[in-house]
Amino acid sequence: MTKLIFFSITFVFLLFLPTLSRSQRCNKDDENVLFKIKKSFGNPYLLASWQKTLDCCKWYNVECDANTSRIISLTIFSGNISGQIPDEVGDLPYLQTLVLRKLTNLTGEIPSAITKLTHLTMLRLSWTNLSGPVPSFLSKLTNLNFLDLAFNDLTSSIPPELATLNNLNAIHLDRNKLTGVIPESFGTFTGNVPDLYLSHNQLTGTIPKSLGYLNFSTIDFSRNQLTGDISMFFGTNKTIQTADFSRNSFEFNISEVVFPASLTSLDLNHNKIYGSLPAMLTGLNFQYFNVSYNRMCGQIPQGGDLQTFENTSYFHNRCLCGSPLPACT
Repeated sequence: MTKLIFFSITFVFLLFLPTLSRSQRCNKDDENVLFKIKKSFGNPYLLASWQKTLDCCKWYNVECDANTSRIISLTIFSGNISGQIPDEVGDLPYLQTLVLRKLTNLTGEIPSAITKLTHLTMLRLSWTNLSGPVPSFLSKLTNLNFLDLAFNDLTSSIPPELATLNNLNAIHLDRNKLTGVIPESFGTFTGNVPDLYLSHNQLTGTIPKSLGYLNFSTIDFSRNQLTGDISMFFGTNKTIQTADFSRNSFEFNISEVVFPASLTSLDLNHNKIYGSLPAMLTGLNFQYFNVSYNRMCGQIPQGGDLQTFENTSYFHNRCLCGSPLPACT
């Protein structure tokens, strides 16, 4: 009778063992790392759900893989987080997404421990007070398809090594304090050609001609101190859709530029561009168009979308005329 009771209890335990295992998905190594990260940030209220009484796969800001239960995403967004990015972030070996965004009290430099995250596809460290250089060691994250370091206090020059990240769809380095030139290597992407966002920095010099060999979809180089010619980004066979080169010192003859049919947004305001607007612009479907504060002359081509934009899109040129500006005389 005693043996029968023993075997019955054992059978019931084994029967429910899979259920118990499924209810405790969290990998203990990952859990311990997250507790260290929480402690380094001063145990903030934003991470209040990070408790031992709750499976870490059910914590806010965390996502686990459905099959392995390893943590694949850490997203901490818009909260009162203070301190620096802890090295322990690099101890989540299966992490694919790391987002630390809109954390204004996050300071210090980007740690090299991030390079241990070999599965990382998205790195978004933006709208913080991170400082120091854009690290060249980010080029070791070869699976990255999205890099966002915008709205920080990053300084120094853009590391040319970033061009070895051939899976990138977009690079956001805008709204920092970057100096120097745009790397020649940015014309050598051999996989995807990423959207480039480099606006609101202190970049100088001319655009490397190598960039003209690639087919970009979106480029924003606005509000820098760049000079020279940008016509290499345009042409019949190009596929660029959005181009913002405003508030620089670019200087070239716009009359000689052939704009592709793909172009829907063009901002050239506050440069030193001369010549007359080519008639072919009337055949493009613009959603945004601004050539104000340049040195252009001649009549604004009539037709298409060019007359749908306010006259401020054409203000302060040397002698542009015609609708929506006053008629030519």
